[in-house]
Amino acid sequence: MKKYTLKWVAASLLLVLGAGAAQAQTLYRSVGPDGRVTFSDVPPPASKSKAAPTGTGAPASASSPLPYELQQVVNRYPVTLYTGDGCGPCGSGRILLTSRGIPFSERTVNTAEDVAALQRLSGDTSLPFLTVGAQQIKGYSDAEWTQYLDAAGYPKTSKLPSGYSAAAATPLVAVQRPAANAPATPGTGASAPVVETVNTRQRPSAPPPEPAVNPNPAGIRF
Repeated sequence: MKKYTLKWVAASLLLVLGAGAAQAQTLYRSVGPDGRVTFSDVPPPASKSKAAPTGTGAPASASSPLPYELQQVVNRYPVTLYTGDGCGPCGSGRILLTSRGIPFSERTVNTAEDVAALQRLSGDTSLPFLTVGAQQIKGYSDAEWTQYLDAAGYPKTSKLPSGYSAAAATPLVAVQRPAANAPATPGTGASAPVVETVNTRQRPSAPPPEPAVNPNPAGIRF
C-alpha cells in the first residue's frame, strides 16, 4: 500500500509539472482600452488590442524600432531635453540619458525666439531643462533625473536595439526666412522692389549687411 502511494504521488507530480510546462510555453500580455493588463496563452485579435509574448522584446508595431514594453513607457511619458551651446550641464544630462538607453527628443535654445519660447514653457531661461511626461525638471541633477526616470518606468539599463539611432537635435522654434534675392511674384503685393535689367544699365543695389548674431541672446543662464 505504501509503495502504491509513493508511485501515485510521483505520477501526480509529473502530471502537474508537465501541465505547468505546457502552460508556460507562451503567455501574451494585452492592454485593454481601459488600461487593464491581462495575460493569456491565446493571442487576442490584433484589431482589439496589441499583444506580444512576455519577455520576447517584440516591438509594438512593425514600424517601431523599440521593444514593446519600452514603447509603452515612451508613449505615456515622453522625454524631451532642452539644451544650448556651451552648456556643460546639458552635455552631462545628454550622457545620462544616452548611457541609460532613454529615447528622448532634443530641442536647442540658441536664438532670441528660442529663449522666448522656453520662457513661456518653463517660466525661466535656465538650461538644461528636462520634461518627463508632464513633469518639468530645471537644471541637471543625476539623482533627481534618475528618480523621475525610475518613477516613469524606464529601464535602468539600455534596452534599445543595436540598430537604434536617435533623432538629431532641432531648434525649439523653427523660423522660416525668405530666400535671398528671391523674385517677387506678380499680383502678390510684395513690397520688395524688383530691379529691371532688360535694355537698361541699372544694376541691383547691394544687399544690406547681415545683422550681428549675439552669442548669448536674452542672457541664457546655465
